[in-house]
Amino acid sequence: MTRADKLLERMRHNPRDDFDIDDVMSVCRSAGVSCEAPTRGSHYAIWHDSQVAILTVPARRPVKPVYIRALVAYIQAVKESIGDG
Repeated sequence: MTRADKLLERMRHNPRDDFDIDDVMSVCRSAGVSCEAPTRGSHYAIWHDSQVAILTVPARRPVKPVYIRALVAYIQAVKESIGDG
């Protein structure tokens, strides 16, 4: 199990932990999900070709639990759509 997989499991089990945008980017990179920095504003865009929706996550520290839960669900949907989950 990679560091990013362990981090995703930690996010799944405790979304209230102190996660920052670097943690979000690490999990996205490991899952093959794009995480683009904002050109304007403060929200990162998270997307994957297999999904219709684009998830936005604010870069504030710590990232709120509602965004962590949404990220975990998004990555799970991506893994299921590509047959990896």
